[in-house]
Amino acid sequence: MVFLITAMTAAATPVRIKDLVDFDGVRGNDLVGYGLVVGLNGTGDGLRNAPFTEDIMTNILERLGVNVTGEQFRPKNVAAVLVTSTLPSFARAGSQIDVTVSAIGDAKSLMGGTLIMTPLNAADGEIYAVAQGTIIAGGAVAEGDAGGVTQGVPTAGTIPAGARVEREIEFQLTSLTDLRLALREADFTTADRIERAINSNFGRQVALMLDSGTVQLDVPRMNMRSVAHALSRIENIEVEPERKARVVVDQSSGTIVMGEDVRISRVAVSQGNLTLRIQEQPLVVQPNPFSQGQTVVVPRTNAAIEEEPGISLAEVQPGTSLSEVVAGLNALGVAPRDMIDILKSIKAAGALHAEFVVR
Repeated sequence: MVFLITAMTAAATPVRIKDLVDFDGVRGNDLVGYGLVVGLNGTGDGLRNAPFTEDIMTNILERLGVNVTGEQFRPKNVAAVLVTSTLPSFARAGSQIDVTVSAIGDAKSLMGGTLIMTPLNAADGEIYAVAQGTIIAGGAVAEGDAGGVTQGVPTAGTIPAGARVEREIEFQLTSLTDLRLALREADFTTADRIERAINSNFGRQVALMLDSGTVQLDVPRMNMRSVAHALSRIENIEVEPERKARVVVDQSSGTIVMGEDVRISRVAVSQGNLTLRIQEQPLVVQPNPFSQGQTVVVPRTNAAIEEEPGISLAEVQPGTSLSEVVAGLNALGVAPRDMIDILKSIKAAGALHAEFVVR
């Protein structure tokens, strides 16, 4: 069964500018750290297979005043992990952010573990946050003497509000005189509409389209109390975005998603099935009674080629939408794989006027 989803509306729906663009400079920053999880119920790293776990555990204990040099210890309740997070824009010191914890050794599960204080570094090598807390892992593990079963991914988890920001990223928003809006999907028509909507809202020329993906703002001409007030006013202006004609096909589920702007030219479609069948029917030959013969197996092969009628469509007239063609093929019982092949052939013939994406 092919599932068809078509985005068709009588009129385009207005969308806020904040949902179409990113403001230049207003962005998050990735953080990463290397830490240790303790308190696992025998599901930690095997220290012989993950010697780096023993190294970090030794360093942490020595920082706490415990001398373990030369000692032989093989705990099974610790695991080395990588901690990742994103520092939001304008995050202030003392605020808390979520972190993701992932095992890098041969630990079987992080469920019930506690992350020990882990510094989080940015790309410049500086520490911007420190993470610590109890891990929430989404998975389950059950084992017996002869086997086991695993559901989900128990070797990765999250800590909500598990990191505290220690350093702020300097960004002087108030000192900006020019600010750019970066469209998430570059399009000249959408950028022009954003420029016109902003200028109409302010009553003067404050926005200028530089290219299909950038609109520049003249902050002083906006005559607002601050840049933040200007952005607050701009991000709630509604614009009707223009979308490219696109058809997206998911081969695994047989789902076809298309927009209302997809058009199909005059084309004829004919699809048939060719089946090759080979069947082995060996014949056993027995010798006559009281003879000195031997039983012999004589090979016998039946081969046949069958061609089924398949699907034959009349010529598709101009003005027929692709959604109607797909609905007709679906009503005829065309398999998802055959449906995708037909759409590929229509695109290759130049009759499908849209971007064709197969996943």
